[in-house]
Amino acid sequence: MRIIVCIKQVPDTTEVRIDPRTGTLIRTGVPSIINPEDCHALEAALAIKDQHGAEVIVLSMGPPQAEEALLKALAMGADRAILLTDRAFAGADTAATSYTLAQAIKQLGSYDLVLTGRQAIDGDTAQVGPQLAELLDIPQVTYVQKIELLSDGTCRLQRALERGYEIVETRLPALFTVIKELNTPRYPSIRGIVRACRQGITVWTAKDVPVDPNLIGLKGSPTQVRRTFVPEHKRNCLILKGSLEEITVTLINHLKERRLLKTSVA
Repeated sequence: MRIIVCIKQVPDTTEVRIDPRTGTLIRTGVPSIINPEDCHALEAALAIKDQHGAEVIVLSMGPPQAEEALLKALAMGADRAILLTDRAFAGADTAATSYTLAQAIKQLGSYDLVLTGRQAIDGDTAQVGPQLAELLDIPQVTYVQKIELLSDGTCRLQRALERGYEIVETRLPALFTVIKELNTPRYPSIRGIVRACRQGITVWTAKDVPVDPNLIGLKGSPTQVRRTFVPEHKRNCLILKGSLEEITVTLINHLKERRLLKTSVA
């Protein structure tokens, strides 16, 4: 079995900075982590590898610093790691990102399963997984919280709903987007870290992948971000002074004025 896991290195949400010219997140030089739900996708692939045997290939598109995320994936147990990085890929929306990933996956050849996290914490769109499945022309199942491989080569899945869950079965190859309830990601081992550093990352640029230059990066993005900003935190504080009776009366009147307290009529 061959499993491809798409992961994304995302900026630490406590260090978010915005490019005022493009309206996009500034990723270079910002502390980053692997998108949390992508870690669960990787763990799902590694669990299948442990139980049934599989080759796990991790794929990511991003700046050169995204190698850190891929090295961690190798240390956790992935067999290969590929980074798509090129200035031509910069500024991509979900459509351009999905297209680039799809072209890279096609270049890798045959596969049985593609796994991704449900969504990335820096965009929260949950669009890349479904778009990627459409471009690859394979079945997709989203919000997966349980995976079971069946003996006939199909897969039984439990996907979360707003008020419960549903059981679905699909043929392979297919794409699943997973949620955190699926598993608990393992930690990289010392041996895994050493192996990852020795093995290294394969880097592909726009010249290495058969992409249409009009469909990648900012140029290939039909969605243009007009404005991205961090909301201002405004707080108003009312300090009440006086005796307990005076404070009580003032507080009640204050709540009534703002229609936060209803008075009952006997």
